[in-house]
Amino acid sequence: MTQGAPRTPARRALLGAAGAAAIGVTAGLTAGQGTARAAETGRPHGQGHGRGYRSLPVPTVIAHRGASGYRPEHTLGSYAHALDLGAHVIEQDLVPTRDGHLVCRHENDITGTTDVADHPEFASRRTTKTVDGVSYTGWFTEDFTLAELKTLRAKERIPGTRQENTLYDGRWTVPTFEEVLRWADEEGRRRGREIWLHVETKHPSYFRSIGLGLEERLAKLLRRHGRHRANSAVFLQSFEPSSIQRLSKLVDSPLVVLLSGAATRPWDFVEAGDPRTVADLVTPAGLRWIASYAQGIGPTLDLVIPKDATGRLGTPTTLVRDAHAEGLILHPYTQRNENAFLPADFRRGTDPAAYGDAFGALKRYLETGIDGVFSDNPDTALLAAADLDAR
Repeated sequence: MTQGAPRTPARRALLGAAGAAAIGVTAGLTAGQGTARAAETGRPHGQGHGRGYRSLPVPTVIAHRGASGYRPEHTLGSYAHALDLGAHVIEQDLVPTRDGHLVCRHENDITGTTDVADHPEFASRRTTKTVDGVSYTGWFTEDFTLAELKTLRAKERIPGTRQENTLYDGRWTVPTFEEVLRWADEEGRRRGREIWLHVETKHPSYFRSIGLGLEERLAKLLRRHGRHRANSAVFLQSFEPSSIQRLSKLVDSPLVVLLSGAATRPWDFVEAGDPRTVADLVTPAGLRWIASYAQGIGPTLDLVIPKDATGRLGTPTTLVRDAHAEGLILHPYTQRNENAFLPADFRRGTDPAAYGDAFGALKRYLETGIDGVFSDNPDTALLAAADLDAR
């Protein structure tokens, strides 16, 4: 399967320059535009510089697992490229090793994101596990020490869709979160600005059940690197509200509850026998409950604008208005450029790996008043944000 129209390094450089310029557009509008947007969002434009999350540009562009549309996800190369493209915030997902180190992987199953299958010395580690009610067969971070994990190399997770990313297979190792914190500090000094992070605890109930609780380990690292305060340049997020509640007692960093499909239940709710679904949590009463311990929500984009039976975008819900009424910010997920991930009315051609009308889809989402968006292609999201402000 081809990727469709070629995306050359020159084109990416152009988009990167435009994305960087978009920060200036977003953060330094004319006085009238800036005042209007500040009035709408209740916060000014501009970078953080110790002034907390309310000082971030609106809409905030969060690089989903780094610039994962262009580099293998959760690598220092993906994170650095996201900064080069102009992303405001870089996301990390955290899972533990057997000896308790936090590493950056979207899942603890590393079968598809590393070359572990090519290591005969680890062949016996392949196993089947049930995580949050789902059975997986492969290799898992909690079965490796950090030293063992560091012998592996990261690779592209969806090579059939992102064939160009396979160029970078094997180039980087799996980073620890402490390495990322040091990297962010160094990049901040080099670039003269805070490097914001958006950090997710993955499967926290599962890991706590096997003696590898995430929250205390995460809080310890945040305190060590001075990112545990209310104005620190970090968001902490989880699909399990109890993980966020636990973190709220350990650090003062801004907290975000992630929300999946309306009919789903957070796994900690399942284990606790709590009958509430995500649909209950996005009601005014549910949002008020979240606001009692968190500062934001990270809903799926479908909770902001649902799709109809044909996969086309429908009418926006009241979620943005209702969340803002409770003082919560919204960072929905995930914008991607490829047809396979776009609403049906913004796909172009029949190749699922080709780019569709990502700008058209982003326009619809950003017009709802969301405070930011997770994007695999942060340069695209930055240009769409600049288009919104230019209007």
